[in-house]
Amino acid sequence: MTETVRDPVDVRRSTRRWQIAGVWVFLVLVLSFPAYRLTESSRRADAEVSQNAAQIAAGQELWSENCATCHGKMGEGITAPALNSQEFLASVSDQQIAGIIEGGVPGSEMPAWLADYGGSLTQQQIDAIVAYVRSWQSTAPSRPDWRTPQGG
Repeated sequence: MTETVRDPVDVRRSTRRWQIAGVWVFLVLVLSFPAYRLTESSRRADAEVSQNAAQIAAGQELWSENCATCHGKMGEGITAPALNSQEFLASVSDQQIAGIIEGGVPGSEMPAWLADYGGSLTQQQIDAIVAYVRSWQSTAPSRPDWRTPQGG
């Protein structure tokens, strides 16, 4: 068997081509990270807006099925307090709203809705209802009598 001896000039050319290709790949990768970073923040913001809108839509459906009978279709209050009120929404946090939904209000018609307390809703469903109720805040009417149901 005879060994093929490569010309040293060809070896250097081949090595140099691979080195140049490696430098180009490295430059493409290095330059693509800042470009990705510039677009990623806006994509995250868009995803958050989309997720929030989906959660509000799910909350609206759950509200219609479980809460509207007493609190009204838009939270205006029928036989229960009006939650679509500047005064109510300004006075409670999301955690407080969730806590009321989860555990109910003892001594009232408001049952516990969280499955852990005997209700029929999951924590994610309650979070969706909270997002829906909170979505009223920008357009909520002033209603100092929010605790008094309209039908009562």
